[in-house]
Amino acid sequence: MDDGKGGRKKAKLKLFHSVVDPQTRRISVVDLHCGKPQRRLMSIHIVALGSECPGGVGPGDDAAGQGQVQGGLLWSYLGHGACDLESTLPNSATPSRHPLNPAFMEYQSRVFGDVRVMVRDCPSWDLLDSDWASVRSVLEQADIVVIKYSVNDKLAFQQVRNGYAPRLRPLLRHWGVPVILVAVGARLNDEGPPCTCPLCASDWSSCVPHSEGLQLSRDLGATYLELPSLNNFFVGRYFGSVLEYFMIQCLKQKAKERPDKRRGHRVNEPRPPHLEQPARLPPVRVEESSFSQDMQWLLERGGQFADVVFYAGDSGRELGWAHAAVLCAVSPYFRQLLVGRQARERPTSRCACRERDGPHSLLSTWDGGMDDLPRPDGHLSGRLSRLVVKDPLLCICLWETLMFLYRGAWEWEYLEEAVAEKLKKPLAVAQLMDRIRSFVGREKGPRDTPTPRSMPGPQTLGNLFNSPLYSDVIFMVQGNVLPAHRAVLVARCDVMAAMFSGKYAEARSRVVPIHGVSSDTFLSFLEYLYTDTCCPASVLQAMAVLVCAEMYQVKRLQHLCEVCVCAYLQSMPSRELASTGISVIRLLKRAKCHNADQLYVWLLHFIANNYLIFSHKPDFLELSEEEREQVERLRWPSRGYLQELSEYQQRRRQLRKSRCSIM
Repeated sequence: MDDGKGGRKKAKLKLFHSVVDPQTRRISVVDLHCGKPQRRLMSIHIVALGSECPGGVGPGDDAAGQGQVQGGLLWSYLGHGACDLESTLPNSATPSRHPLNPAFMEYQSRVFGDVRVMVRDCPSWDLLDSDWASVRSVLEQADIVVIKYSVNDKLAFQQVRNGYAPRLRPLLRHWGVPVILVAVGARLNDEGPPCTCPLCASDWSSCVPHSEGLQLSRDLGATYLELPSLNNFFVGRYFGSVLEYFMIQCLKQKAKERPDKRRGHRVNEPRPPHLEQPARLPPVRVEESSFSQDMQWLLERGGQFADVVFYAGDSGRELGWAHAAVLCAVSPYFRQLLVGRQARERPTSRCACRERDGPHSLLSTWDGGMDDLPRPDGHLSGRLSRLVVKDPLLCICLWETLMFLYRGAWEWEYLEEAVAEKLKKPLAVAQLMDRIRSFVGREKGPRDTPTPRSMPGPQTLGNLFNSPLYSDVIFMVQGNVLPAHRAVLVARCDVMAAMFSGKYAEARSRVVPIHGVSSDTFLSFLEYLYTDTCCPASVLQAMAVLVCAEMYQVKRLQHLCEVCVCAYLQSMPSRELASTGISVIRLLKRAKCHNADQLYVWLLHFIANNYLIFSHKPDFLELSEEEREQVERLRWPSRGYLQELSEYQQRRRQLRKSRCSIM
């Protein structure tokens, strides 16, 4: 449409290589052979589906259907902006039934001077079921498809999305026709005026939300628009701009094509073979995190490596065992109590804090005479710390408090339920919760549960990773010293638990040498045990960590490395994949050797999907006969497609030779 400044006239002259009359805006196509402009009427076919009014039109309701078309979206745009609407074209001002398919109302108009627009509008989806073959023929002739629905008619939208969209999607993608999906109407709101915000969720039960319309447009490959009403502003500025863009693109394409090459006239022209999409790569699944469960097991059954014992301040009875490394990693209070300079120089049986009656005056240390205190299973291990619990409420709920700290200090709701079940008094529960907050250095907030129950807790042992704090074992890897903590290793790795708990040399030695693994790889392995995360920097490093995880039988880490390898390879473009020094075939062999079954199957499909790249590499011959058969069966593109493509190219060459000989 003209913007009143003459800008589009110059654009049309460039796009169509045509002569434009500045007053009438008529387009004349230039004949390149004689150099003279020849008048040729160009046309655009638009097929509109659906109704922008709630309720739509029922079968046989001709008057209502004609009225909806005349008051509809396309009619509003053409009637407002088209030139010569009631000109020499018959039936241009009044819609009529399509002669071959009565489901469509047909009318026509002119835009840009001599461009004829033929509109076939079907306001009811139910009418399409009567003769789908003729509907398909009408859609095949379309240059632009417009799909309309009302945001206040959710039932009709669901019918379109679930019933008709799956039938239209393959046809539209095959023909490559531009599609415009238009949502018309303002969403209703009982509490005030109609809401036009796409993110408004107050009326989702009765109206079609913005997200569902956007998802449908993605499924159909369409351009999505929302029009609050059918006034001239929204129709002309938003819908009209998008429709004009596609009409200009269509006219530009038709101006470049010769008449015998246009759709519907390609009778003798050979069609290229249809290339199917490559098969989806199989998913690589990873187990849910067991970090909290592992730390709970350490508290319940890891007394062999415990180095902190709790006693009741009033009776002196033993309350339980714990691990200083875990307590210091989780709680700043325990870190100050057990590691701080004041704690080491503090006299026996003195309170941990300066203020004896303050909120932190809960525990006191007693280090004298406790170095030979036996473990529950009879083992002896280094220096022990004795903590006297002076608070009676903490004495009652010490086990629940330790369980909360070991599981990551995040399950406040579970902790409050467990404490309330034991204490039975709301005031006592509130006091104890305040004291536990002081353990983890967290102020009281409006909510004690920072995350939902279903989400994993935060990783709390990251500051212990590669730290000498309370370290009781040192790994020597390629001359590098890596400190660690037996309690954490035993809780997180079954092989480590057997190594440090059995009658092996590692159980009695402080320095443990590691062979067959690089220092960086073993450090990444330890990082996973402490933080439950794995972030290899490359494919080769991820593969090395995978081998280490298989050696120590940590399945979840192995699957995380599989995901990393797949993500790195899938992110490589074809050019980089063809020139990279990484041998995917050898990665396949290593995956099979180290029991990475998911990665092995994924790599087979990946090689098959990139068959033209890997089949020309020398290491492709290293595949076994069984693997090669599977790759050939899954290969993309298939042998049949390549054969059809070769025949198509041969027919094209023969057709060109015949045309040249005729000329």
